[in-house]
Amino acid sequence: MSKTAARESALETRGIEPVPDHERTARTRGLFPTWVGANISVLLLTMGASLVVSYHLNFWQALVVAGVAPVVSYGLVGLLGIAGKRGAAPGMALSRAVFGQRGNLLPGSLIWVARWGWETINAVTGAYALLTILDLGLGIKANGVLDMVTLLLFVIATFAISGLGINAVQKCSKYATYLFGVFSVLVLGYLAVHTHWSKVMHQGAGSTASLITAVGMIAAGGVSWIPSAPDFTRYLPRTASSKAIVGNTVGGAGIVVLPLVLMGAVMAVGTPDLASASDPVSFLGTILPLWITVPYLLIAVVGMLLINSMSMYSAGFTAQTLGFKIPRHWAVSVNAVISLALGGVLMLVATSFMGSFIAFLSMLAVAFSAWTGVFGADMFRRKEYDARALADTGRTSAYWYQAGFSPAAVASWAIGLVSGLMFTTSDWFTGPLAKNNLIGEYGLGWIAAIVISGALYLLLPKPAVPAPASASAEPGAVAAEERVPATV
Repeated sequence: MSKTAARESALETRGIEPVPDHERTARTRGLFPTWVGANISVLLLTMGASLVVSYHLNFWQALVVAGVAPVVSYGLVGLLGIAGKRGAAPGMALSRAVFGQRGNLLPGSLIWVARWGWETINAVTGAYALLTILDLGLGIKANGVLDMVTLLLFVIATFAISGLGINAVQKCSKYATYLFGVFSVLVLGYLAVHTHWSKVMHQGAGSTASLITAVGMIAAGGVSWIPSAPDFTRYLPRTASSKAIVGNTVGGAGIVVLPLVLMGAVMAVGTPDLASASDPVSFLGTILPLWITVPYLLIAVVGMLLINSMSMYSAGFTAQTLGFKIPRHWAVSVNAVISLALGGVLMLVATSFMGSFIAFLSMLAVAFSAWTGVFGADMFRRKEYDARALADTGRTSAYWYQAGFSPAAVASWAIGLVSGLMFTTSDWFTGPLAKNNLIGEYGLGWIAAIVISGALYLLLPKPAVPAPASASAEPGAVAAEERVPATV
């Protein structure tokens, strides 16, 4: 068996330590189904409906939003994924080189906590999809107990899949891509025949402000994947094409986001209540025939399992970079328990699912964006990473800087985060600068966070980039305490 075949068939056993060159046999084309799988979510249908109902956009404006948003957000995901090729380590491990061994704990902690919310949203959506399948297929109506049972099943399945590692996730994503593509074509065909297109095409156009705001809302979901981007590119060889990394990332996301958002916008013309439904998926049974709805939702459940598995996969690495000396599956189990608890609250208490979801997205995007600005700006001057320095968390590390902190990176991140929140409006929080200015009006607080943090980092004096260890230092030869098993 070839090395490539062995790598693809085996469970992942590596933790956060950089991957040795001889194991880096992945191909850039594998990123395409990975990012398809990361977007197979019926939430995109509901968000597409909100373009018509909440933002009052017409079909052509919705088309612009659905096309531009994944290019913007997943373009950033692809660009920062190049760092994985350079450093062969997960994103939050590479972040040590930018923020310092101690300084990295600040954004790392916030990003880890933010992942809890993202995983909770996906778990709740998956549970709603299961409830809809039970209702449509077997006539079993939802109740409080059944809500919790479906949520529990979804979280357990997510935990099981994430324990298999990157190889299994990517294989599942490839098969899910084919299935989802087939049934998406069926749904699109059904809508094309049964939609009142004259009503759709005669919708009035929304304002430019609403159009830009809508792009920001749809793009915010992709921004949340940016810190995880290197996690899925670290097995690529150093010679992998950077253009191919970006192209496959944007292409994989766009081929799902575009049709799903448009489908939601078209559905909303006949069923406007779906944009504010407390259950974001049950409306499919009122629009599509049973023979399409049930298998489509089953595939969507698989997609949402993949989304959560990818998120928990990255969350396990983040926990390890924060200093948890535990195997990755134990770190994943912590996220699973939290998702179950928060998901129960959201399903049983939250009165407006989409309101909570959009509020969460706006806050989440700012938290990820400040890190993105600093890390992305650092990539302009850092073409490689020192494997030994990444693994050495003590004072002898070349990435110790000043008492374990890079002052320029930490200050830029903190100022960018606060600035972004000041321009942000949500159900949970309204910043003091969120009104009476273009950034606040367009809901672009997350973009402000990227620009401000990145610009500050470029301007502030920074510690010199240390020369990597000698070539004799094998990338996989890391400190013993960093070798945390990654499998169940």
